[in-house]
Amino acid sequence: MNDQNRREFFTRAGLTLTAASYSRILGANDKVNHVVVGLGGRGQNHMDGFMGVKECMVMGVCDVNQAARERAIVKVEKGTGQKPKEYSDMRKVFEDKSVDSVSMATPNHWHALGAIWAAQAGKDVYVEKPASHNIFEGWKMIEAARKYNRMMQVGSQGRSAKHKIRAVQLLNEGVIGEVYMAKGLCFKRRKSIGHKENEPTPAGLNWDMFLGPAPMRPYNELRFRYNWHWFWDTGNGDIGNQGVHQMDIARWGMGNIGLPNSVVSTGGKYAYIDDQETPNTQNAVFDYGGKKQLVFEVRGLVTGPEGNLNPRGGTIGNLFYGTDGWMALDDAGFQVFKGENSEKTMDEKAERGDGNVLHMGNFIAAVKSRNYKSLNAEIEIGAMSAALGNLANIAYRMGRKLNVDPVKRQFINDAEANKMLTRDYRKPYVVPEKV
Repeated sequence: MNDQNRREFFTRAGLTLTAASYSRILGANDKVNHVVVGLGGRGQNHMDGFMGVKECMVMGVCDVNQAARERAIVKVEKGTGQKPKEYSDMRKVFEDKSVDSVSMATPNHWHALGAIWAAQAGKDVYVEKPASHNIFEGWKMIEAARKYNRMMQVGSQGRSAKHKIRAVQLLNEGVIGEVYMAKGLCFKRRKSIGHKENEPTPAGLNWDMFLGPAPMRPYNELRFRYNWHWFWDTGNGDIGNQGVHQMDIARWGMGNIGLPNSVVSTGGKYAYIDDQETPNTQNAVFDYGGKKQLVFEVRGLVTGPEGNLNPRGGTIGNLFYGTDGWMALDDAGFQVFKGENSEKTMDEKAERGDGNVLHMGNFIAAVKSRNYKSLNAEIEIGAMSAALGNLANIAYRMGRKLNVDPVKRQFINDAEANKMLTRDYRKPYVVPEKV
């Protein structure tokens, strides 16, 4: 059905459509109008990825930093042949009736509020990992997606990688017997961020909007460009940065297990004297009632490889242990080892291709089909994976083992820890109790 026939159809049906309402009806041949919000390093990947999905048109870019917007406009115009709309405030994106979907490629502390605002405005959302900066936010994102019938995909692109889908299928079929433990490894080299003094906010940057839900602090470059990951106000350390990918795969390989019965996390910021707040070395153990265990390890300092995983650029991947053997899985492929002598019985390589395009294509297809169950990393999946990393960080900051009630989704008899399930939001940037 072409544009003219579609208009005639709705006219015959007695429906008068404004230009705005007409643009919201997506036919099989229509492109999804998409805006990327947050134009830093990951935002650059979003622009490339969504421009690589033929059913999508990147029609706008949004950032609190003028210089980032200017770079993005050049990039999108070169990639699409059309100059995108420019927005300095995401709220203006959500008000724009011509926008169908948005990316939230902002720092972690903005993921939830931006996604909820977008859902309330009738936009579908692709939100970067971790889904949320704290656990409360993740549950609110699920509520918003359901209430407003929105597609909400989390950027856990491993869920769209064919070799990882195959590996998890084999685990579910018992290729190594009953899986009793999964390990996630994030041995990603991170050098010291050093120290910098506060300074005046650079021209063209809306620092108030950048901080958003976080406390107001003087501008400091270390809290802005990428290093925001290492401050509790805005980031979640490497367990919530790179590590959440492997946390998600660990959960997936164990049958999408949810909240544990207990969590303990130890470590610290070793070797460096600098401004970083989050640990560069961290161990977390999640116990599932003595039946299964999930173990996670972060090493940001110089270290060696583990478990046959590809050490190039750091050992980043997953190890699964079963009653009959074990599996090593990373972006390069997976291997299966069986028996007492760990005989290698399978060795499959990953297919070449852009995982971002596959995952973003899955999102765009769901935007058109309106079937949230077709999303490979739907918000309910992503919120739970983010929750595990957040549980670990709370246990680390509390300095003790925490017992969890998986049904009530809170810590047992621990008011101090339960307070850290959410945060004190800076008005007006408040994630609401009622979405």
